Amino acid sequence: MEVARPQMFDGTMSKVSGLVMACKLYIKMKMREAVVEEQIQWILLYVQGRSADVWKENVLKDLEEGELKYESVGKFLAAIKKKFGGEEELVAELRRLE
Repeated sequence: MEVARPQMFDGTMSKVSGLVMACKLYIKMKMREAVVEEQIQWILLYVQGRSADVWKENVLKDLEEGELKYESVGKFLAAIKKKFGGEEELVAELRRLE
């Protein structure tokens, strides 16, 4: 089964939900067996440009140094939403966790 890959994400607030949704679906369908670090590295392939570059560079540095601070890809995607989604995304995420 073919699953659409996410579009490139440059940190634009209005695009963060689309990135997160596309990544969740793709990982669930195609990368379920991959370890968290591989899933995060795959997501980072689609994060580039503008404000996203500096953030991505810091995440890659942490990965290289073995300082992975995300226990799951879901927590990583929540961090993306928190960083780039603004207050509206954070409130929506908190409501989903209730």
